[in-house]
Amino acid sequence: MSVLGDQTPSTDSYLLDTYPDSKVHFVRGKDSYLYDEDGKQYLDFLGGIAVTALGHANDEISQVISAQSAKLTHVSNYFENEYTQKVAQKLNEKIVGSRKESGKVFFANSGAEANECAIKIAKRYGRGSKYKFITALGSFHGRTLATLAATGQSAKHENFLPLPDFFNHFSFGNISSLKEQINTETVAVMIEVIQGENGVRTADQAFFDELKDVVEENNLLLIVDEVQTGMCRTGKWFGFQHYGLNPDIVTMAKALGNGFPVGACWVRDKIASCMGKGDHGSTFGGQPLALSVVDMVVDIMQRDELDEKASKLGEYLVDQLESTGLFSEVRGKGLLVGADLNRDKISINAYELVEKCLENGLVINATSDNTIRLAPALIISGEEINEAVSRIVESV
Repeated sequence: MSVLGDQTPSTDSYLLDTYPDSKVHFVRGKDSYLYDEDGKQYLDFLGGIAVTALGHANDEISQVISAQSAKLTHVSNYFENEYTQKVAQKLNEKIVGSRKESGKVFFANSGAEANECAIKIAKRYGRGSKYKFITALGSFHGRTLATLAATGQSAKHENFLPLPDFFNHFSFGNISSLKEQINTETVAVMIEVIQGENGVRTADQAFFDELKDVVEENNLLLIVDEVQTGMCRTGKWFGFQHYGLNPDIVTMAKALGNGFPVGACWVRDKIASCMGKGDHGSTFGGQPLALSVVDMVVDIMQRDELDEKASKLGEYLVDQLESTGLFSEVRGKGLLVGADLNRDKISINAYELVEKCLENGLVINATSDNTIRLAPALIISGEEINEAVSRIVESV
């Protein structure tokens, strides 16, 4: 046997064995429903992990993809296309809101890439003397080596050590813990205002108020990872807007393309000036096909006021889940909800509940053996929320 152990690959699949075995093969979808190869219908309350905010096979998005793919898909970033400035301006306006400032946007292909861009900008801003980052325990920032090191989950680190060593982690919501990590080499605090992969957990307003003071007093950059919480998911365009934060860098992806792979990194003008030509790039980032989708996604979300809809329906979803008595705690903002199982009422764990729900035609997921996560499309209806909660009860 090799000194590295048995490296024999599986012979029953041509895929790298990095995901759980798939028990269902979905072949089509429409709005909040998915259909498998046997035609069985499933109510989707995961949304591709907060991605398909406008639902599956959205007619307007499909038309844009079809039209743009017949016109121009890719030309390289040596040239701007008809969408680059327009889409960057729209995102800038949603991020800054009424504040009298502006920023620049870099387009990428995923959330991890957007976070890599944020990390590189901060390191460039620190000019070699300030290069360390503070991130939260329980956070998730991506699977590349740098974003994995930023992720505050040691279990995900173990198989890939040593990792980049310029990330220190603090206890989420604990400002004293954060302060302890600051030194003369610290350049930025990188944070999710709601930790989606950690069971949809947030901190109180007092923590975020103190966080603003700490980054200002220590001349640190504030990077907010909005990959999962951005684009109206939490009831506002971006999660940080719930807490009055004024970030220097904001990253986004997931719902940005409603399933089309695209990410973006926004940075305040005064920080953006540290980046020069050749400092960063992406072959496919900002291609016209991807940005035509983003352009339509932003327009639909604004037209249909999906931030307000997510806020109202999110409150209804939490109320309905709490009324079952099956959960010891239900939390979240908008249509990003985590629920802890009430062990006095539920004998199975969260992963088993997910499997039972799948059998009963409901797609959700578990973030731990005690917590389920719900992130349905923002076009969901109250009736569909009732249907989902009924299926959860049935599955229990």
